Amino acid sequence: MDRYQEQLQKDALFLCSDQHVDTELLDKLVLQLNRIYPQILTDREAQKFRNLSVPAVTRLAELLSYLQEKGEEACHEFYRALHLHNEDLYLSLPTRVSRRGKNKSHTLILLRTPQDRPPQSSYYYLGGGCVLIMLSLICIQGEPKIVTDSVFSCTVLELGQHAKHILLSYSKNGCKMD
Repeated sequence: MDRYQEQLQKDALFLCSDQHVDTELLDKLVLQLNRIYPQILTDREAQKFRNLSVPAVTRLAELLSYLQEKGEEACHEFYRALHLHNEDLYLSLPTRVSRRGKNKSHTLILLRTPQDRPPQSSYYYLGGGCVLIMLSLICIQGEPKIVTDSVFSCTVLELGQHAKHILLSYSKNGCKMD
């Protein structure tokens, strides 16, 4: 496995080309490297790399060169900051792409499109919680009881269409769950 300094040397050309890193992202990276402990960039160094009178590509090239000189930990922290602030760019780095290609059997499946990602809204968790409460109430009761419409209306918020129809049919028909 390559060291972070070697990886950064390989990725530097990619990062500096085609404006992959814009001024806003560069600013976030510099601030991250300035604020972490142990501090990678001093306040003075951070000001130098945030100077808007110098083009972003030049500042980025100087930052990458500086981090390589500073050592392994500085390069590692740069990758952590990049991953934190722009995961798509981080995953498209040449060293990451080649690493995924070599280790296909050990690669995690990355969910990159919003349609592939699991829902993370509060309704999703609320709906799941309501389902758990409903099931625990059913299990705790000595005899089966009809569950009210209000519980079902909470549980169907983020369920699939098929599950919604089943739960609502129990509610509307007054069926008992055994």
